[in-house]
Amino acid sequence: MMEIEEVNNYEALPLLSLNHVSLLCRSVWESLRFYEEVLGFVLIKRPSSFKFNGAWLYNYGIGIHLIENPAIDEFDTIVEPRPINPKDNHISFQCTDVGLVKRRLEDMGMRYVTAVVEDEGNRVDQVFFHDPDGYMIELCNCQNIPIIPLSSCSFKPRLSSFNKATTPAKCGFMENAMMESLSMEMLNISF
Repeated sequence: MMEIEEVNNYEALPLLSLNHVSLLCRSVWESLRFYEEVLGFVLIKRPSSFKFNGAWLYNYGIGIHLIENPAIDEFDTIVEPRPINPKDNHISFQCTDVGLVKRRLEDMGMRYVTAVVEDEGNRVDQVFFHDPDGYMIELCNCQNIPIIPLSSCSFKPRLSSFNKATTPAKCGFMENAMMESLSMEMLNISF
């Protein structure tokens, strides 16, 4: 038998959103050009107190922080580029036209692979490719699959009487805030 038990007594950390992703790169200028020209990011001011070569970019509600580390090659034993594997770590961006993405990548001479995800009549087309340092990027129409929370609170199963009626667990502030935000996003998408 199973019973549902709250994961812990602590509320989630008071997070607001994803702010940025930091990436080590061999050449800031080569990576900067890629993120500007291929993905449409814009160079923004970074703190002048940094004493290392880097760049900050911003667009689509997220920042990319490039940190130059020419020594990356010293630790890289791969002579050829890594295969493009959709199951590898990657950064994903939603796009409006996957066909146009593929045509533009072909025009730029960039290698990519595609994948399709289907769920309950919904289809997501995905395009995967690497940046100059081998970090994988995905562009997709992921908005085609709705975000449906499995639970509004964090729970874990525990052996006991699973079929017993239990009183609903109280959600914390952050869980309620997440559900409210998700509800508003779903309303915005539907109009």
